[in-house]
Amino acid sequence: MAREEVLAFTKMHGIGNDYIYLDCRACFPDNLPELSYRLSDRHRSIGGDGIITVSNSDVADLRMRIFNSDGSEARMCGNGARCVGKLAYDHGMISKTRFTLETLGGIKTLDLHLGQDGKVESVTVDMGEPSLEPAAIPGEAEGQVIDLPVRVGDTEVKLTAVSMGNPHAVVFVDDLSTVDVHGLGRQLEWHRMFPERANIEFAEVLSPGEIRMRVWERGSGETQACGTGACAVAVAAAITGRSPRKSLIHLLGGDLQIDWSSDDNHVYMTGPAEEAFTGTVKY
Repeated sequence: MAREEVLAFTKMHGIGNDYIYLDCRACFPDNLPELSYRLSDRHRSIGGDGIITVSNSDVADLRMRIFNSDGSEARMCGNGARCVGKLAYDHGMISKTRFTLETLGGIKTLDLHLGQDGKVESVTVDMGEPSLEPAAIPGEAEGQVIDLPVRVGDTEVKLTAVSMGNPHAVVFVDDLSTVDVHGLGRQLEWHRMFPERANIEFAEVLSPGEIRMRVWERGSGETQACGTGACAVAVAAAITGRSPRKSLIHLLGGDLQIDWSSDDNHVYMTGPAEEAFTGTVKY
């Protein structure tokens, strides 16, 4: 009979994008993909969009790994990075309000903004430079994908592909309420253009600098929010002339401020991070 283990966790969310956070500085649980699949079940376990581990790093202050609810590993998660910032500071893993975080999508710098209670209220993440090159996304197009017409069944959409350390394809629409996010999102995630699949964003420009979006995340389906997706939408809106380089992005779970700096070409994302509850689970 297998020995039963008890695992401590912290449930957190960034504007509704919720993950189960594990402090793995001392040791890693076995088989993280399977663990994420089981713990993410909203009916039979803790529930969430996946799990995020926090561990020591040889190249940064801390390291983050992200596993989606289907067990696949993601390269980067902006909302997750903000929550790691709050977790690390509020739980004493780190004592400074600026630190670096190693991810599969590169090393990110986090600036923590404290509330009156001395705890982290919001976080600005330097998400690095976006890329439109097919090799970075990756995609199988011959060149940059900017408003490229793509047919999915009987529907034609225009895609703009952006890498924010993970692959995104942005579709601008006139009326977000009429979009079949689940149907189109699932088909575009698995489109032959994206050999490693892609996150799909549907965006409606309300006015220059203000955008509403919904996101179909690779490996998780529709989520309340996606930080890298919001960054991709802001970049796509800027390069197609729909919006300036600073945008307020409205997601189902809340708002993010995105600033694509013209000084260093980096994308800066600012938004809240919240702790929901802590506990232990047998596995």
